[in-house]
Amino acid sequence: MRFCQLVLGPAGSGKSTYCAALQRHAETINRSMHIVNLDPAAEAFTYEPIVDVRDLIQVDDVMQADDMDFGPNGGLVFCMEYLVELDGLDWLKEQLGDYDDDCILFDCPGQIELYTHMDVMKRLVYHLQSMDFRVCAVFVLDSVYMVDSAKFLSGSLAALATMVQLEVPHINILTKMDLLNKSAREQLEMFLEPEIHELLASEHSVSRFNKRYHKLTSALGQVLEDFSLVRYVPLNINSEESLMDVLIQTDFAVQYGEDQDVKTQDFEYPDAEDEEQEPSFNF
Repeated sequence: MRFCQLVLGPAGSGKSTYCAALQRHAETINRSMHIVNLDPAAEAFTYEPIVDVRDLIQVDDVMQADDMDFGPNGGLVFCMEYLVELDGLDWLKEQLGDYDDDCILFDCPGQIELYTHMDVMKRLVYHLQSMDFRVCAVFVLDSVYMVDSAKFLSGSLAALATMVQLEVPHINILTKMDLLNKSAREQLEMFLEPEIHELLASEHSVSRFNKRYHKLTSALGQVLEDFSLVRYVPLNINSEESLMDVLIQTDFAVQYGEDQDVKTQDFEYPDAEDEEQEPSFNF
C-alpha cells in the first residue's frame, strides 16, 4: 500500500513551505517522506523533489510556443491537462517507481480553479488510486488573511468546493500561525470550528459590503452550514508539536500504518530446573 497527500491551495498560501517543514519533521522521527513538485510554473523551493513536473513540461515553454497563444494561467492549465493525458500519466508512473509504505507529498500549483471546478486534479486522483495510493487532500489557507469573516467565508467556500470536487479524505490547514499577532491568535479560535451564522453576525463581519449584501452573505454562509464539512487545523511550522498534530490527522485520513504487522519481540523462557530452584537471600 502507498500513501500520498495532495497539497492544494491558493498561490502564496504556503504549500511548498508546508511540504518542506513536514518532510523535515518526518526526518526527526525517523520516517521516510518524499516530495513531488507538480507546479510547472515553480521557480524555487527549499526541498529536493524526487519527481519534478518541469522535467516533463514547463509553463514558459508553453507560452513561448509558436503554435500556441497562452498567457500564464492558460499555460498552467495546459500543462496540467497534458500531465493527466496518457503520455503524462505514464511518465509520472515511471518516475514515481516503488515507494511502498512511504508517504509522498504532491506540491500542487496555486491556480484555484484546478481544484474547485475543473476535472484535472480529479483525474489525477483516479490515476493515483489506480496505482494503489491512498490519497488525502490537504487544502492550505493563509491564516493571516483568514482572521476576517469576509475572507474566511471566501476561503471556506473554496475549500468546500475542493472537498466536493475531489471526493477524497480532506484536511483544511491554516498556515503561517507564527506570523499572527497576539490579538489575531486570540480571535482564531472562533474560526477553527466556526458557527457560521454567529460568525457572520459578530463584530468581525461589520463592513459596508456586508451590510449592503447581507442576504447574499447569509445565503453563502447557509451553504457552509448545510454541508457542515469545513473545519480547520492550525499549523505553526516552527513547532514540532504542531507539525505532529497535522501528521497524526493526515495519517488517520489515509489509515497510514494500520495494515502493518505488529512488532513482536522473542523472549527466552527460563528452564524448568531454574524455576524449581529456591531463591537465595543474603543477609
